[in-house]
Amino acid sequence: MEAYDHPFSELFDQLGLASDPESIKRFIDHHAPIPGDTALPDAACWNEGQSELLREALEADADWAEVVDHLDASLRKSG
Repeated sequence: MEAYDHPFSELFDQLGLASDPESIKRFIDHHAPIPGDTALPDAACWNEGQSELLREALEADADWAEVVDHLDASLRKSG
């Protein structure tokens, strides 16, 4: 099985969000920090499809887990 190293921008593409560096920064700045007791897929900033994609990436798709973890960490930082 071949492992893939997905760029952060590709995850934003998969989520249907703008994926250029400035848009990613703006999204994170606008939605961070998410509450510490909220799982990433349950955060208020996602629609149902986005939540499901994130949940599946964490539960079943190791190829995406690392970049989803990066997103999770980014959204938990403040300022």
